[in-house]
Amino acid sequence: MENNQKRAEKGGNDLKGKMESPRTRESSGIFAEEKLLGLECALWERGYARIAGIDEVGRGPWAGPVVAAACILPCDFDLPGLKDSKKLTPRRREKLAVGIKDQAIAWSVASVDERDIEVLNILQATLKAMCQAVCALVPRPEALLIDGRDTLDRARFAKELMISGETWETPYQQAVIGGDARSASIAAASILAKVARDRIMTEYSVIYPGYGFDKHKGYGTQEHREALRRLGPCPLHRMSFAPVKGLMGVDGKDGVIDVKGTARVRAHGGEYGG
Repeated sequence: MENNQKRAEKGGNDLKGKMESPRTRESSGIFAEEKLLGLECALWERGYARIAGIDEVGRGPWAGPVVAAACILPCDFDLPGLKDSKKLTPRRREKLAVGIKDQAIAWSVASVDERDIEVLNILQATLKAMCQAVCALVPRPEALLIDGRDTLDRARFAKELMISGETWETPYQQAVIGGDARSASIAAASILAKVARDRIMTEYSVIYPGYGFDKHKGYGTQEHREALRRLGPCPLHRMSFAPVKGLMGVDGKDGVIDVKGTARVRAHGGEYGG
């Protein structure tokens, strides 16, 4: 898990003082092309001060974790070029991620690894990562804009908060299909999640050489397909995923190569966790 708790404790409660005229920023033309503040403005006008965008990266790959991020932006943020992470170059994503972390009221990143993906299924693992990211935000969000079709159920929040010993009211939630192209908060979360997962997979490429994880990040490219045929799967592979099973001709229990002591690598300084 990674977040900006120290920064939030120092300055996170100043948001309401910055919200006298959220439409002024939108009408200035800064977001005329992408209109990324419409959803946030609607919620601000309804009285929700702290709005978190939530997005995930890693539902489709054949290997590695699914990563989710949550981000609360102030209404006066200044992040030129902010957009859906998929439309940005790696260098631009990295630069924007620094700006997002510097300016956000609160942000967090959480991941669920391939073991839990196999047990829960990819949808439930994704929702778990999203819930963990939301529960790590300080100060707490009052409303959530979640990329996709699904919201987060109260039982899941209760379970995550029980682990930390906290209680708080489940925030208002709105699922937004194509949200990373419609909401600044979701776009910011998508960038944080993408940058975090890319770094994880790059680190794993050193531990499991030959697969090209630093290049394809676990997605089903031709290079990845050929590496699987040549080397067989490693502990990062999602053996329940049909493409992996089809390539290996195994039932998900056999044929997995391991590297002693690294099957459950914690190479990220405790920043990410399932």
